[in-house]
Amino acid sequence: MAALVRPRDGRMLGGVCAALARRFGTSALTMRVIFLASCLLPGPQFLLYAALWLLLPGESRATKAAAW
Repeated sequence: MAALVRPRDGRMLGGVCAALARRFGTSALTMRVIFLASCLLPGPQFLLYAALWLLLPGESRATKAAAW
């Protein structure tokens, strides 16, 4: 499995769905559809997305940290 970092390419908003898709080996479109479908259910989906956007490192920052 790939590291959980927000990629620089394939982003639409924050790169969270693209990062999760890369991590679980599926397409970003599939992950976006799953996220949008989950928004129909009650729960904190938007808060989770925002938290992951803030907590997941970007691809360039993660590469610099790994080189350290």
